[in-house]
Amino acid sequence: MVALSGGPFLMGSDRFYPEERPRRPAEVGAFRIDRTPVTNARFASFVQATGYVTLAERPQPHPEHVVRMVPPCSAVFVAPAPNTPLRGPTDWWRLVPAACWRRPAGPGSSVEGLDDHPAVHVAFEDALAFAEWAGKSLPTEAEWEYAARGGLEGEEYAWGSSLTPEGRHLANTWQGQFPFVNLMEDGFAGTSPVGSFRANGYGLFDMIGNVWEWTTDDYAAPGQPQPSSCCRRQDGGTTKVIKGGSYLCAPNYCRRYRPAARHPQRIDTTTSHLGFRCVRRLG
Repeated sequence: MVALSGGPFLMGSDRFYPEERPRRPAEVGAFRIDRTPVTNARFASFVQATGYVTLAERPQPHPEHVVRMVPPCSAVFVAPAPNTPLRGPTDWWRLVPAACWRRPAGPGSSVEGLDDHPAVHVAFEDALAFAEWAGKSLPTEAEWEYAARGGLEGEEYAWGSSLTPEGRHLANTWQGQFPFVNLMEDGFAGTSPVGSFRANGYGLFDMIGNVWEWTTDDYAAPGQPQPSSCCRRQDGGTTKVIKGGSYLCAPNYCRRYRPAARHPQRIDTTTSHLGFRCVRRLG
């Protein structure tokens, strides 16, 4: 973990999506934060020690039939065929039976050889369970954004004012026309080993791109008050704020590879591009 002293900073952005506005003063206390997202190896240690079964590995109540159950499954990105008319995210997301952190692409896949990749298909309750086991917590949105900015004041990206300074890719995102073609100019089509790109100013890796990360803040829709400090934590909502973007964020679709970017995520939903990291508050 990396120790951060906390303090005041400017949170949000007025330049991109409505839910990031307004740019505003915020403040966090001192805390430590994981240097990388929780990896498959670390998550496997937790499961082995506790016998924990993730949400994606359990049957769930059917949303329309009280007496029926939905078999274990999770959402996996599947690129549509070129030139397919697009209606929305259901054109590239599939609920795949048996997909989970152990089998990130569903049956026939595994995390063998992916020990240093982020654990995915992790629900909010799964992340909370891991954090409790590790003697840690999940970050608030303000803590996460403070850490992601790496000490830079007023910059849109975690490394400065340009997405690709001097043509260099500094995070695992999507290059090309999403969702059809990923040119992989950054070297990766899916998740990448943590630490594949340089750390930010605080020595933290993968705060941008690779996988989205859970926070504890309930999501506030545009026009509603946004969180401004680490003390505004809510744990009763069904939709939380996730941060950081992922390997699926692309200029033509989702420019959320920035510290200020935020997105709603239901706590009962798991995907192939969503993970987490933990914090430990000081003082």
